[in-house]
Amino acid sequence: SVKPDAIFSISDPELATRLSLFLWSSIPDELLLDLAEAGKLSDPDVLQQQVRRMLKDGRSDALVQNFAAQWLALDKLNAVSPDGELFPYFDDNLRQALQTETRLLFAHVLRKDLPITELLKANYSFLNERLASHYNIPQVYGSHFRKVTFPDDTRGGLLGQGSILTVTSYANRTAPTIRGKWILENILGAPPPPPPPNIPGLIQKNTEGKVLTMREAMEQHRANPVCASCHKVMDPLGFALEKYDATGRWRTIDAASNSPVDASGALPDGTTFDGPIELREALIQSRQADFILTVIDRLFTYALNRELSHNDAPAMRQIMKKTANDQHRLSGLIMALVESTQFRMRGGLGQ
Repeated sequence: SVKPDAIFSISDPELATRLSLFLWSSIPDELLLDLAEAGKLSDPDVLQQQVRRMLKDGRSDALVQNFAAQWLALDKLNAVSPDGELFPYFDDNLRQALQTETRLLFAHVLRKDLPITELLKANYSFLNERLASHYNIPQVYGSHFRKVTFPDDTRGGLLGQGSILTVTSYANRTAPTIRGKWILENILGAPPPPPPPNIPGLIQKNTEGKVLTMREAMEQHRANPVCASCHKVMDPLGFALEKYDATGRWRTIDAASNSPVDASGALPDGTTFDGPIELREALIQSRQADFILTVIDRLFTYALNRELSHNDAPAMRQIMKKTANDQHRLSGLIMALVESTQFRMRGGLGQ
């Protein structure tokens, strides 16, 4: 009799299907099927060759589109509608442009085989005229997207992208807590616990009727000890992005309270920063391993189409070790994942 937690190698045809669903979101092509039927696909050299071929194929755009959307919650962009009075310029064209920008950065990192940290530190992006004017970057004309190096350091990497800054805001204002939570979950892989029920909303004005700055309003909210423990981790990360408004435009004055934006904060380990660029540097200097493990975790979840458990942790660390000499390039992470026991087996590992 078979033990309930027995682990089996999947057959070559099953491997072909799993591989093409992961890399192409589609069924295997003839070459893959022929290799699988001949029993050659599970040969390590053949498997490596095929992964490389499939990543070069245009069909791997599906990986870029679907994985980026799942990891970064880009699909939420279709549901947000910034307040039309405060942000009259926000329309469907801009919404589409914001999504395209993030996908193109992701595709660039994959196609050029760059280290995964490029997603955090790129000093360029992919813009068309509409998006460039939203970011106040001159001399970009026409509707087609092209690679643009930023003229200054107000932007860079995922944390400067309007798509992410918009989905982590409310319709009428920024939300440092949501942005901080997004960074904890999607960049550092350390999601905070869910908030307790019956939380009071932010108080917008003080007793004299003066509009509070976002930081003042948040400080009042944090005076509640039930809220304080999570907020002291999330909020400082979100405050660093306060120089971006609720649609990702750069600003130095908060229009609601008509006061200068204070974008200073600190990581839980005490590393201080002021503004998005210093936050990015702090993350790259002191939390790079967390970011890489988070990407591996999200790739695993996407490839296996299931939540990960503690049984998967050794395999994730193994991938991290295996790809270290190669600066954790995206292609290397994908290759190591495909070669992992988790990808090549079924049963006993939560599958």
